[in-house]
Amino acid sequence: MTAKLDDAQRLRELARLRRVRDRIDREYAQPLDVESLARDANVSAGHLSRQFKIAYGESPYAYLMTRRIERAMALLRRGDRSVTEVCFEVGWSSLGTFSSRFSELVGVSPSVYRRECARATLGMPPCVARQVTRPVRNREAPARSRA
Repeated sequence: MTAKLDDAQRLRELARLRRVRDRIDREYAQPLDVESLARDANVSAGHLSRQFKIAYGESPYAYLMTRRIERAMALLRRGDRSVTEVCFEVGWSSLGTFSSRFSELVGVSPSVYRRECARATLGMPPCVARQVTRPVRNREAPARSRA
């Protein structure tokens, strides 16, 4: 009986985490923070962060930042918006913070990405381009050769 209860609790927890992840995916450009996500999920911020990281491999905040950077990359590849417009459209309120975080995860600044890297995905279906250009976590962006 206890095993069935544990399984049921685990499934409820996974469903709760999926709802949080789906909300981040939908509302990435809105001001979101772990406390409000946790409050809406009826858990503490610490519990949400720990369980989200166990389930998805990164904290809710890191997941949000990754979503914002992915969307920024897609907009920059289109080439019809300035870096500043993209920054605000994906939810940042500071161009400096956006540029720093983008550079940290992607390995180049947003303006360099827009100018040089975006050409690499020309002709690719958007779903493939998203997978190929997915940002890497924890300052793991590949070093660019200076050849």
